[in-house]
Amino acid sequence: MGRARFLIPKLPGLRFYKLFGTGSGEGFTFIFNPFLNSGVYAILAVWENKDIALQALGSSTIFERYKHYSAENWTVILKPVSVRGLWSGDCPFIAQKEEFEGNIVALTRATIKVTTLLKFWKRVPDIQTVIGADENVLFKIGMGEIPLFHQVTFSIWPSEESMNTFARESGPHARAIRAVRKENWFAEELYARFKIIDQIGRWSEVSPILSTKKETKPS
Repeated sequence: MGRARFLIPKLPGLRFYKLFGTGSGEGFTFIFNPFLNSGVYAILAVWENKDIALQALGSSTIFERYKHYSAENWTVILKPVSVRGLWSGDCPFIAQKEEFEGNIVALTRATIKVTTLLKFWKRVPDIQTVIGADENVLFKIGMGEIPLFHQVTFSIWPSEESMNTFARESGPHARAIRAVRKENWFAEELYARFKIIDQIGRWSEVSPILSTKKETKPS
């Protein structure tokens, strides 16, 4: 992953990228494992168009190396339909609003203020328990650019309605959102939703997007 910082930026048609480690358990908490989940890594890449993305994924040396050395790999091709906020001072996604039905991806990203770190991480176990028990969520994982400080959540839902129900109904997640707004926990934040275009590969030997049952923990 360290070498990727020198190779990925050279790929033609690449507009933005980030490298991530992942959390332990359901992938959302670092409290009991500050050294992350050493077996699972992720790359977010924004391309000029789908054709360029597929060509890079299928022929670039860096991605071929990852496939060769991994026991399993999974790629999801996404189209942004809404975005709000900034990431490293910029907005990497260009939303293309359109009406559609079916699975939807929610991505949240935040830089947590040093003064609010303890408050933020105290909330995480309760939220993790709730999302882990939600039969609607098809897939979920927490990722980080920098452990504890720069956090990303990635989740897939069967519909926008099911996602909104989880996010806004009374419970630990809704209470955390209110606290974030009231006490200004984040130095920077971004919220984006995506339509799923395609997927390549497998996660835990299944296709998370097509699965109707809860996924097992990352391995």
